Amino acid sequence: MPVKIAIVDDKFFLAKAVAEKLSFFKEFHLKFTAEHGADLLTKLDDNPHIDLILMDIEMPVLNGIEATALVKQKYPQIKIIMLTVFDNDEHIFNAIKAGADGYLLKDTTPDELQKGITETLSGGAAMNASIAMRTLKLLRNPEAISNLQEREEISLSSREIDVLEQLGKGLSYTKIAENLFLSPSTVRKHIENIYKKLQVHSKIEAVAKARQNNII
Repeated sequence: MPVKIAIVDDKFFLAKAVAEKLSFFKEFHLKFTAEHGADLLTKLDDNPHIDLILMDIEMPVLNGIEATALVKQKYPQIKIIMLTVFDNDEHIFNAIKAGADGYLLKDTTPDELQKGITETLSGGAAMNASIAMRTLKLLRNPEAISNLQEREEISLSSREIDVLEQLGKGLSYTKIAENLFLSPSTVRKHIENIYKKLQVHSKIEAVAKARQNNII
C-alpha cells in the first residue's frame, strides 16, 4: 500500500520541489497539494484518507501551526511533519504543542525526507539534528519557553549571535575577531549593538541574558 501524502505550501515552486523529492520513492503517492491551512481542510473533507501531511508554517489565511491543531482535532490519525525554512524556537515549540509529529527543514535531502516520513509513520518523530538539539535545549530550560515571546523581540542578527557565542566562551575581542574573520573594531560595534538590544551593560550580563533566552 502506497503512503498517501498531502503537501501544504503557499509557494507553488516550493511545493513542486517537495513533490519532486517524493517522486524518487515508489512507496509514496502524492494525493494533493494545498495552498494554505483552510485549503487543506476543504480538501481533507473530500479526501480524508491521507496518511501524512508535509506542512509549511508561514502561509496566508490559516498558517501551518493553526492548521496542524485543527487537523489533529478532526483527523488525529493523520501524521503531520512541519517542512519549513524556519528553525526558530517559537515555531518549533508551537508546532509541537499543536500536535506536529515531526519537524524538518526544506533543504532536507530526498533520502532524509524519506527516512523522516518512514520514521514518523512507524511512531517516531522526524527531526533534523539541529532541530532536535534546539528542542532538547528548550526542554532542559523551561524558563526559555516562557521567554520565547521576549526572545522574538530581541531579534539579534546571526553575526551578533556568532559574536555572543564566542563571548560566552570567554574569548577576548581580538580572538573573536580572528575566529570570525572580522576586524576588532567591527567586533566592538557588534558588541555595542548586542548590549543595546539585550539592554545590558556588561559581557557577563549579555551572556547570561542570551543563555536565559536560549539565544546561545
